[in-house]
Amino acid sequence: MESETTETIIRATGRSLCEYGYADLTMQRIAEASSVTTAAIHYHFDTKEELLDAFLDDLIDRFERQVDCEAADPRDRLAGFLDAVFDSEPDDEFPIALMELKAQAPFHNTYRERFRELDAALRGVVQDAVEAGIEAGHFDAVDTAEVARTVSTMINGSHVRMVALGEDPDETRRVVEDYLEAQLGWSPEGAA
Repeated sequence: MESETTETIIRATGRSLCEYGYADLTMQRIAEASSVTTAAIHYHFDTKEELLDAFLDDLIDRFERQVDCEAADPRDRLAGFLDAVFDSEPDDEFPIALMELKAQAPFHNTYRERFRELDAALRGVVQDAVEAGIEAGHFDAVDTAEVARTVSTMINGSHVRMVALGEDPDETRRVVEDYLEAQLGWSPEGAA
């Protein structure tokens, strides 16, 4: 992040995006959500799209850091990944902001590419942990790419269900854990 002011603007963008949605998001509303003037916002970001690109980069970077578990044991890595994905604070802006920007991905190639990168990163974390778990004899042999793709799809569905339906993410977490137990012969309760 370039400066404290830039970080303030990015955080205010997230709050405003969640409050007003993409269509009604303005630089003025972002300024009102922060201690920064619209002139200062325009000094750092020429357009709303440039600001939203920076916001999306920050959002995805924070999420990728959150799910990056460095545990040596693949069972712990997978359990840590599930914790990072499904244990969120009630006022967490991530799911709503993510949905607002995903809805724009068909119209903004930059968003689409970043979401492809995020999906690849999510699948990579799962696939690496599953491959290591199979090699160590902790998990049953499976098509690791297919397991990773399915888990990623379930996570995406969880975000939709949480934002659109108000569903508790624990519901999807339970389904993901049941799937992993059926595929791998492993559950987080059995983590090392």
